[in-house]
Amino acid sequence: MSARPLPASRPALIERVLLRCAGQCAVCRSWSQQTICESCLALYARPQPRCWTCAARLPLDLIGKPRPQCGRCLREPPPLDRTVAALDYRFPWDGLLQHYKYHQALDLRESLLERLNTALNAADVDAPDWLLPVPVSAARLRERGYNQSHELARALARRRGLRCETGLLLRVRHNAAQAGLGLQARAANVRGVFAVEPLHAARLRGASVALLDDVMTSGATLFELAGVLLDAGVMSVQAWVIARTPEPGDE
Repeated sequence: MSARPLPASRPALIERVLLRCAGQCAVCRSWSQQTICESCLALYARPQPRCWTCAARLPLDLIGKPRPQCGRCLREPPPLDRTVAALDYRFPWDGLLQHYKYHQALDLRESLLERLNTALNAADVDAPDWLLPVPVSAARLRERGYNQSHELARALARRRGLRCETGLLLRVRHNAAQAGLGLQARAANVRGVFAVEPLHAARLRGASVALLDDVMTSGATLFELAGVLLDAGVMSVQAWVIARTPEPGDE
């Protein structure tokens, strides 16, 4: 893929036809011109105050405060300059994301992407030099048939005029799935898993990067990738995610 910014997104003909056809909302099953109807978006996609660096939900009284951070990030600053999450990983988004991720429900991509694009506009983020999806292993790619983060990153890069390339970050070994692991086990599970492609490392040196993933839980994967990029000479790293798993006790 060219290193130049991607042109504005143009859905394929079949996608344009389907978008004009009335269908059922993926949440409430009412008739809707959109994959997720306006009523469900108003109910389940309301903006939330979030930590500047890990996107954990914060108390409502912190709305409007400059660069608010959670206690964990204040104690142990993560290697991310900014994290933006569009949604909480709870009903209905948890089920929709699992359907998108494991069952190739690509019809959900545009709606999920719109949620993230709206969150990025509201957060007024600095445009990065590169938008890079979290890489998956060859084994997981064969299992799923596609990299869900790559599909989102490619479409978002077109929409926002960013450079996006999948070959700059490598997953150098297959590791166990993060689901079901504790916080310390998650960090250990991704240690040494990622690397910058040596032949293209110079292209990232001195640049700013935004990492894109579908779900952020403990942050272990994104923190590990950010550390690898910073060690390779990247100047700053953001994380952009569709959904953030709520912390225990979040309502």
